Amino acid sequence: MSVKPMISKATQDVLSKVHKIVPPMLEKFHKGQLGRVAVIGGSQDYTGAPYFSAMASARLGADMSHVICEPEAAQVIKSYSPNLMVHPLMRQSHHLHELETPSHIAATVIAMLPRLHVIVIGPGLGRDKLMQDTCAAVIEAAKKENMPFVLDADGLYIAQTRPELVKGYRECILTPNVVEFGRLAKSVGMEVPQDGDETACAKLSKAFGGVLIIQKGAKDVISNGERTLVSDLEGGRKRSGGQGDTLTGSLATLLAYRKAYLDGIWDTEGGFSAEECLMLCAFGGSSITRECSRLAFRKNGRSLQASDLTEQVPLAFDNLIGEKEESKL
Repeated sequence: MSVKPMISKATQDVLSKVHKIVPPMLEKFHKGQLGRVAVIGGSQDYTGAPYFSAMASARLGADMSHVICEPEAAQVIKSYSPNLMVHPLMRQSHHLHELETPSHIAATVIAMLPRLHVIVIGPGLGRDKLMQDTCAAVIEAAKKENMPFVLDADGLYIAQTRPELVKGYRECILTPNVVEFGRLAKSVGMEVPQDGDETACAKLSKAFGGVLIIQKGAKDVISNGERTLVSDLEGGRKRSGGQGDTLTGSLATLLAYRKAYLDGIWDTEGGFSAEECLMLCAFGGSSITRECSRLAFRKNGRSLQASDLTEQVPLAFDNLIGEKEESKL
């Protein structure tokens, strides 16, 4: 039997707002309305990260969860689960066929954007130049459609090396860990902050023109440069790789729910703006991930792996946010 988390009043107040932007499950909805998300990543060496991200998105309730990856990764990821839609559209430089061009590769990925609400870029992406260039082109296309996206892992390398791609785009969320945060800071000429400096996140966000940043750490600091929230729920104590993928997948689904909320596909409450909803999605994603980590650590201890967090997503949601009454049978 799980032990409920200790939640401060400040955190509970924010989570109660997150609850309001989560759509109920109503008979009138059709497939796809409650989230069509895609994770762009997955390369010859890295197949776990996009799977964990896409599965977290699915387990949090996205109707349709896609992975757009390199062909060799696609076969592996398909074997992990039949619940994901896997598209082998990306190419690493040494796998580019004779009749293919970099612009053609980017165009095939961009052609999928109208089918999606949200994209996550970075899990398992690697730093191959063609993979990075393709994602840069996708970012440009997503911005033209005002599509929200999350950058993590090697997606953050794009923001680090080409900051102009994301500067000032207020539909973007960056999710750096301590090392990645330092690299991003250096890329915009900012001094690398000391551990525990909760003002650094706001400073970095301002340097990126108000892009929303989740600075992962002992506490997650969330800021758009003007407003800062601290996600302080207890997490697990194991630092195995892949836990950040639960965060990106959770964010993707919550961002899709945000679109449903802003589109008014049900009788909503709260009257939250798009900017306020973005902050709530970030806080909700961080909180759910931390609760997944806590639950998984209680169950598995030092043997905890990223897949253990995936199993805890439904319970973490119930513990922190919960279903609306009209969703219950």
